[in-house]
Amino acid sequence: MRSRTSILRRLALSLVIVATGLPGLARGQVRIPSAALADVAELESIFRVGDQLERERRWGEALSHYEKARKDHPGRQEIEHRLTVARFHYEVVRRYSDTSFIETVRTIGEQGSLDLYGEVLLKIQAHHVQRADWNQLIERGLTAMEVAIAEPSFRRQHRFDIPEESAMSLLADIRQHFEAVPVYSRHDARQRVDEIADVLEQRLQLPSAVTVSEFTCAAAASLDDYSAFLTGNQLDDILSQIEGNFVGLGIELKAEDKALRIVSVIPGGPADQGGIVTGDRIVEVDGQSTRDISTDKAADMLKGIEGSLVNLVLLDPSGETRRLRLTRTRVDVPSVDTIQIVDKDYGIGYFRLSSFQKTTNRDVDAALWKLHQQGMRSLIVDVRGNPGGLLTAAVEVADKFVSQGDIVSTRGRSSGEDFDYKAHAVGTWRVPLIVLIDGDSASASEIFAGAIHDHRRGTLVGTRSYGKGSVQGIFPLSVANAGIRLTTAKFYSPSGQAISHRGVEPDVEVKATEQTLAAKPIDNLLPIVDQHRDAALTASLQIARQQLSQR
Repeated sequence: MRSRTSILRRLALSLVIVATGLPGLARGQVRIPSAALADVAELESIFRVGDQLERERRWGEALSHYEKARKDHPGRQEIEHRLTVARFHYEVVRRYSDTSFIETVRTIGEQGSLDLYGEVLLKIQAHHVQRADWNQLIERGLTAMEVAIAEPSFRRQHRFDIPEESAMSLLADIRQHFEAVPVYSRHDARQRVDEIADVLEQRLQLPSAVTVSEFTCAAAASLDDYSAFLTGNQLDDILSQIEGNFVGLGIELKAEDKALRIVSVIPGGPADQGGIVTGDRIVEVDGQSTRDISTDKAADMLKGIEGSLVNLVLLDPSGETRRLRLTRTRVDVPSVDTIQIVDKDYGIGYFRLSSFQKTTNRDVDAALWKLHQQGMRSLIVDVRGNPGGLLTAAVEVADKFVSQGDIVSTRGRSSGEDFDYKAHAVGTWRVPLIVLIDGDSASASEIFAGAIHDHRRGTLVGTRSYGKGSVQGIFPLSVANAGIRLTTAKFYSPSGQAISHRGVEPDVEVKATEQTLAAKPIDNLLPIVDQHRDAALTASLQIARQQLSQR
């Protein structure tokens, strides 16, 4: 029997022979570019931060983290996979804080859930911008089940106490079993999900409707970044946003440190009348501390029917708490705010366009005439931070400034999604125009900015826009109180430029600083202009003055 020392000596000798046999490697003659090393180090940092966020189950932050990583490192499969898993985790937590979804799953039954899945697949086949990959939808559905079984909120809701390892092992067996049996149609997909649901009910005592519901949500979420299954509450919220009004308290919220921070307050709404101001935090809703429930559930508790009451405990920035009882009412949400002449000597008008909804055409008309009556000679339209909205509203606003030609073109998988939206000379405003954009100006904002840019109708100032060049349709479903949002087409600027992943470039680039972001108006409590803090707005004023001086 050879001694341990002899074996180690032989191993050491063999390593030396290998090294001396490859002198190029031993002497370090192959130089790895510093850029490649930096890229590897950056990816390692991305995954290290991502691992930490995942361990702490901070799925919203993980989702944002991987979205930024994908933008900085396109085409990386590991980032794409982590992004998908983070999105599924985030959505499971959100759904199981949504009373409308919980009620649907509780009451729909096995047959109803299969009918709902079939209806979603039919919508995908008929309307999505790309042909469906049925095998991928099944594969993503299995991933969604793995994610759900690992989530405490899912396990609590369904009293699921089978060890996670056992459930994962079964799902792995199911995945392997069905890999060799392709799915060719939506009918095959429905049959496959029915079979999987039966197996999970028999082996894990998980009701079939629960499994099918997860596959239904995953089918929509797997298509692209913007397609999604909509719970009943989400569908109501989106339709309210489109209409420009909703029943509630009239506040915009952001989850922060186990509380709901007030981002903005709509003038005249219940919150405004109750003395709530930007910066306050909601720490208790109807006797439940926001520390004991998810922020999604707390936000959901703020909703209710018109005329109903809600009890709040608020914490102001100084640390003082106060109690309020508010009555929910219907609140009109203006899409245009902060309308004023910002330079009276030159007659430079300004308004902020915060969204594109059904009332936007009327709101913009009112703002234009108000500024006109105050002596407007030049106009700055601010769409920074505007996430978009209705395509038709963006077309209507652009049509107020562009007199002829295309405003935007859409192209989908079916000819029914192909439209060329034209400008009209009647009603065109000739006032010199500047449009403020940033990385959060998306979708309908990019339609408006792209039309102004391509027709040389005005000057774009700020930073490149988001790059969301796709159109989504909202489809209510008949089987349950729910809906689906589907990407149905991509849109192109008048010059034929695709907006997706490219955005709209400004004519004058002015990067935002932390001070600029702090100065950006988010409600009527903040002054519109602090020229020493908002660099983009300062640049816009200088451009407008120069243009007027040359006329």
